[in-house]
Amino acid sequence: MQPIHVIGGGLAGTEAAWQIARAGVPVVLHEMRPERRSPAHHTEHLAELVCSNSFGAQSSDRASGLLHEELRHLGSVVIGKADEHQVPAGGALAVDRAVFSADLTETLAQHPLVELRRDEVTAIPAEGVVVLTTGPLTSEGLSAELQRFTGQEYMSFFDAASPIVVGESINQDIAFMASRYDRGEAAYLNCPMNREQYLYFWQELCAAEQAELKDFERETAKFFEGCLPIEEMGKRGEDTMRYGPLKPVGLFDARLGDFRDPANREKKPYAVVQLRQEDKAGQLWNMVGFQTNLRWGEQKRVFRLIPGLEHAEFVRMGVMHRNTFINSPELLGTSLQFHTRPTLLAAGQLVGTEGYTAAAAGGWLAGTNAVRVALEQEPLTLPVTTMMGAMFDFISSAEPKHFQPMPPNFGILPALPKKVRDKRQRYGQYRDRSLADLNTWIHHHHLPVVKPVGAIAAAL
Repeated sequence: MQPIHVIGGGLAGTEAAWQIARAGVPVVLHEMRPERRSPAHHTEHLAELVCSNSFGAQSSDRASGLLHEELRHLGSVVIGKADEHQVPAGGALAVDRAVFSADLTETLAQHPLVELRRDEVTAIPAEGVVVLTTGPLTSEGLSAELQRFTGQEYMSFFDAASPIVVGESINQDIAFMASRYDRGEAAYLNCPMNREQYLYFWQELCAAEQAELKDFERETAKFFEGCLPIEEMGKRGEDTMRYGPLKPVGLFDARLGDFRDPANREKKPYAVVQLRQEDKAGQLWNMVGFQTNLRWGEQKRVFRLIPGLEHAEFVRMGVMHRNTFINSPELLGTSLQFHTRPTLLAAGQLVGTEGYTAAAAGGWLAGTNAVRVALEQEPLTLPVTTMMGAMFDFISSAEPKHFQPMPPNFGILPALPKKVRDKRQRYGQYRDRSLADLNTWIHHHHLPVVKPVGAIAAAL
């Protein structure tokens, strides 16, 4: 039997390839790095995390946390390794990104049914089962091939990454350790700003020089709201950042006393810049919410205006790049198969799901269904009451004219039988229904359902 080809070694491709091999089917995983670099990647590892080291909130009554839990039930290798290489991040699932990606690369490379090819694919293989997981930075050659195959132009938005700072260069006489609302271990460094400091920072940020976009990018630039550059946020108004990533609520400096105490209210910061631990050793810190397209010199100048970062040493500057995605509602079914070629599947940000965990979820389904297609079995679709099922239902049925990338969120789930006003209780009920329905679905399909048969068993 021919191996299944997975094109793209990001989170979706890594998960898809693992699920295929886990089912006992040979797979060829194509990754163009290091033969060809991308504008945003820094290593040759599979599943490299580009924008942040965080997979989002890990509590299962949050949308991202529910998605984590669904993937754990399904045996996701990506979430399994994220759990293994977790670093403190309050209520978030964050990882030591270098160790995480290196481990996944080694895990797949050592699997006897996985062939890792370091090559750029510029044409979709004409025969066999293929999974496209090339992500938002698909190369020009394959982009042209996709346009030819679909008969459509790519859609696009702009994504950006935050700077990373050396921990020793942060003035911890000013910065304090705390997690918002004391959730989990105190895992964030917080740089407090008074009103005068904040307003000066805001004015300089809005006036700072941005990196120039190419002509074709300038004409089509559209920012994704979930990853808005900090300078664009600042330009929306004086207080926009203070109601966003710099909100001062729920953070308490133990050195100054509890700001909730009326006697200490005058000590409460006007705004707070948070930094999240990037590695297990705590040597690197990511500026939370500081995705940016400022010129590198301007980043250093403006971000060093933040109290505690006056002498910050940057190991990675913020960058911005164009992300592209296909118009999935016109092209894909909920099984992630192309309507015009059921042996071709796609997953990840390429199909319009947003976020690391969503990419892994798409990889799980695309890889699982690729095996089922290869074995002439009925492809799977997940219950729409699960976060995974709701996401894939959304991208395959949304209004094509206004389709934009969608992160996991409770708004795409079907309404509960009875209205629940309390948000936390409502989200808890969404979670309970989702996991119950998922477990019933897993039992019904006897997952993992695919076993080596016929020619595959003989080959093994």
